[in-house]
Amino acid sequence: MARPGDRAPLFLATLAHQAGAALWLGGLPALLGALRQAPAALAARVGRLYSRQAAAGVALVLLGVLGFWNGYLRTPEALYGTAYGAMSATKAAMLAVLLALGMGTHPAVLAAAEAALRAHGAGAGGTRNISGTSPLHAALEAELAALHGKGAALLFGSGYVANQAALSTLLTALPGFHVFSDARNHASMIAGIRVVPAAQRHIWRHNDLAHLEELLRAAPAEAPKLIAFESVYSMDGDIAPIGAICDLAERHGALTYLDEVHAVGMYGPRGGGIADRDGVAHRVDLIEGTLAKAFGVLGGYVAGEASLVDYIRSVAAGLIFTTALPPHVVAAALASLRHLRADPGPRERLAERAVALKSALDAAGLPRMPSSASHIVPLWIGEAALCRDVARRLLEEHAIYATPINYPTVARGEERLRLCATPLHTDAMIAELVAALCAVLPGRAPARAA
Repeated sequence: MARPGDRAPLFLATLAHQAGAALWLGGLPALLGALRQAPAALAARVGRLYSRQAAAGVALVLLGVLGFWNGYLRTPEALYGTAYGAMSATKAAMLAVLLALGMGTHPAVLAAAEAALRAHGAGAGGTRNISGTSPLHAALEAELAALHGKGAALLFGSGYVANQAALSTLLTALPGFHVFSDARNHASMIAGIRVVPAAQRHIWRHNDLAHLEELLRAAPAEAPKLIAFESVYSMDGDIAPIGAICDLAERHGALTYLDEVHAVGMYGPRGGGIADRDGVAHRVDLIEGTLAKAFGVLGGYVAGEASLVDYIRSVAAGLIFTTALPPHVVAAALASLRHLRADPGPRERLAERAVALKSALDAAGLPRMPSSASHIVPLWIGEAALCRDVARRLLEEHAIYATPINYPTVARGEERLRLCATPLHTDAMIAELVAALCAVLPGRAPARAA
């Protein structure tokens, strides 16, 4: 991996971003103060001044973001090269990317996006129920339903929106709902649950089936119930016992809601996720996934029984009151999904690379967290400032980008780096990562790259 030479683009991009943020936010107190205290004319004047200041700030923020993106860490060059399967020697190598299979630059995906862009234009033209649904949307939903063996699927603008909208909609469907949420569920699931104050919330200890059953038994037998959990947990890389959770759900009359965001496309004979791999997808009532990780594009979805999905379609504000995904995005996701369903090679390579990364970290005595049973490989740091410093030094001194995970994403004292080796990372790249980690982690002697 090449070391970064001229860091001026990064410096200038960061400077522009910070200056823009200061301009944008700096005028906010004046605007709010005027609106609270001043006459209407003065408030309007301050508003106009702030609008100009905010516009300049937004422009600088965008300039900074674009400068950072294009000048230093643009993902197709940083990770995948200018063509699918090619690794760049001139940009920072990313060991934290969640586009785990590299499909965002696959030729079939790019060709589908370009064709749809030329045929349909840049935007969807409306919400899903007001001119925003195209044949491409219907085709992708049909493919997603088939992927999970369900009667129907429904697209959303992102995985976050899919979780928030679907869960909040389900929990208002009947009075007196009791929802049982794993303690380490994603923020989007928590947001969807919290927005329904009438629902009785129960938090069960992470992957602790005994605690879940205890809470289920304590709930009224006649009350509607829903168990919400993930398949692969993104911070620890561990995997839920989906079949055993379904056993408890069936025993206590509960619906099951499974987030497969970090598994869909990457596990199972067809890429349907952990439930597909374990042969239990038919037992899960509603499966949520993303088009933005393994599939390399953008968007989220839910899949389940047709009547359940239709209820969400008819009621969920997160679907009804927002513009549909653009057709070219949908076309790209459709091409990616079809490719991965037909070709298990990228999934097999991802699994092999995960084993190689874990083995290399273990052989060097690095503090890999043993919880991981997936392609997500967390490395224990345990202190916020050190975690940021390790990530900074990896980038500045070794041209390796690894995500520092701090509070509130994890609890204080549980800081870590989150690593992911994609099918396109080589043994030499993994060896260089290990050598770099040995060089920057306190108390570690520098190791020679193989």
